[in-house]
Amino acid sequence: MDDQAGITVRRALDLPGLRGGLPEVVAGADRLHRTVRWVHAGEVPNIASLLKGGELLLTTGIGLGTRPAEQRAFVRRLADRGIAALVVELGPRFGRLPAAVVETARATGLPLVQLHREVPFVSVTEEIHTEIVNGHYALLRQAEEVHRRCTDALLSGGGVPQVLRILADFAGNPVFLETADGQLLYAAAGASGPPPSAEPLQVWEGLRAQRADREAGPPAGTVLVDVPGGGHGAGSVRARLVLPPVAAPLLPVHRMAAERAAGILAVVLMQARQEDELAARGRGDFLTDLAEGRIPADDAPAQAAVLGFRPGEGPLLPVVMRLGPEPAPPGNWAPLARAVLEELSSVGVPVLLGVRPVEGRIPLLLGLRSESERTAVADRVAAALRAGVERSGLERPGGPRPVVVVGVPGGWAAASAGLRHAAETAAAARGLPERPWHDARRLDIDLLLWRLRDHPDLSAFVDRAIGPLLTHDRTSRAPLLPTLTTFLDHAGRKAETARELHLNRQTLYNRLARISELLGTDLDDPQTVLALSLALRARRHLR
Repeated sequence: MDDQAGITVRRALDLPGLRGGLPEVVAGADRLHRTVRWVHAGEVPNIASLLKGGELLLTTGIGLGTRPAEQRAFVRRLADRGIAALVVELGPRFGRLPAAVVETARATGLPLVQLHREVPFVSVTEEIHTEIVNGHYALLRQAEEVHRRCTDALLSGGGVPQVLRILADFAGNPVFLETADGQLLYAAAGASGPPPSAEPLQVWEGLRAQRADREAGPPAGTVLVDVPGGGHGAGSVRARLVLPPVAAPLLPVHRMAAERAAGILAVVLMQARQEDELAARGRGDFLTDLAEGRIPADDAPAQAAVLGFRPGEGPLLPVVMRLGPEPAPPGNWAPLARAVLEELSSVGVPVLLGVRPVEGRIPLLLGLRSESERTAVADRVAAALRAGVERSGLERPGGPRPVVVVGVPGGWAAASAGLRHAAETAAAARGLPERPWHDARRLDIDLLLWRLRDHPDLSAFVDRAIGPLLTHDRTSRAPLLPTLTTFLDHAGRKAETARELHLNRQTLYNRLARISELLGTDLDDPQTVLALSLALRARRHLR
C-alpha cells in the first residue's frame, strides 16, 4: 500500500485479470510504483477531460487517432492529467502500438502497457476496484485500532501525553501538539523513535524557523489536524496536531489516525483544560531526559530555548520538589502547574519548571547570575513552590508537606547530574525532619541509607545499635530516644542539648547515663557516636 491508499500499477498488473492479458510494459517501467486511485475504460478522443488523475485507463486504442500528431496529443493530455498508467489492448485496431504513442509516453514518463491477449475490461475494473476498497477498509481498521488504543489509554488514566505517544509510535515520526497561535504544548516520540524531548524539540525548532519565513510552509507531506475547541469560526480551533515526515513518509492512514486522536483530545482539553499541564509535562520530560543523560549538554541550551528557557551565562541551579507519598489526582496537575508558575514569577530569575505526575515530583532549573545567589534564590523558590501547592489545594491538612531539595549550581553538564541527584535525594528526604528546603550536598548519607532501606542488614544494624532503647521507649512514660537524637544533633554538646530539651543539666546527665546503660555503650566514644548517628538516620528510612 502506498501513500494514496490505492494500489500500485505493478500490483494491478499482477492481479489475475490483467495478468491474463500477458501485459508488456513498453514505457515508464521505473514508475510502476504509481498509485491507482481508480480504473476507467474509454475509447473517446477527449477521454482526458473526463479523468481526475490517478486512474488506470483501459482502452483498445480507438480514441488514439490515426495520425502521429493526434496520437502524441492524446498521450500528452493523459500525462498532463496525471493518470497512473495507460493500458492498451492490442487487437483489430492495433497489432502493435504506434511509435508516436510509445515515444510520447517515454518522453512524458507515463507508464504504458500493451496487452497481447483480450481481457474483459469489466472484470479487470471490478477486480482492481475491489482491491482498492479492501485497501481503504484496511486503512480504516488501522486508524480505528489507534483510536481504540488512545481511548483505552485515557480510560486507564494515561492522559493526553500517552495519546500523543501512541500516535507518534504508529506514525513512526514525532508528533507535536501546539496552541492555535503556534506555541508548543507537547512533543512526543514513539517507543521506537528518539527520546520524547530530544530529537523532537530539534525538529520543532526547525519547523518554527521555517514558519518564520513567510514564504515557506511546513515540510511537504506534513499532516496538520485541528483540535476543535467547541466554538464556531476561526476561534473554534483549540489546538493543532502537527506530524512532520521526519523519519518516514506519512500515509493517509496516519492522517485518519490523527483526525481520530484530535477528536479525543478535543473532548479531554475542553473538559480538563489541560494545556498548562501538557506544557509542564513537556518541560518535565525534557528535564528528566537531561537528568538521565539522554540529552547531551551541548544540545541542551538550544532545546531549552525552544521551551522558553534562556538563562544567560550564569550557573544553573537544579531544584526538585516531591509531593506526598500519594500522587496527585490526574486532574489536579494543571492547577498545580499554573499556581506554582504564578508564584515563581516573583522570584526574579529565569525558571524552567516541569511536572512528572508518575513520580509525583516537580523538577526545575533556575538561571543564577552567580553562585553567591544560591541560598537567597533557594529560599524564595522553596517558599513559592509551597505557596503554589497550597493554592492548588493538593496539600492535605495534617498530611506530609512537600519536600524541596536544592542541588549544586553549575553549567549544563553539571545540571544533568544535579537534577538526577536532587530527584533521588528528594525521595530520601521524605523521612527527614521538615525544613523549608534541603541541601542535596548534605544528604548523601541519607541517600545511601535510603537506597539500602529494604536490605535486611540495615534493619539488623538498627536493631543492634538502638534496639534496647526502642524497646524501653515502647513501655516507658519517659522515652529516651528524643534525648539521644537531640544530643547527637548537637554533636554531643551537653549545654546546647539541655537548652533544646528544656532540661537542667543533672536531669540530662541522668538520661544520658540511662541511655549508655541500656545500650551498653560509651557516649563519649567517637565510634559509638558515629554508629548511633547512622542508626538513627537509617531508622527514618526503614519501611
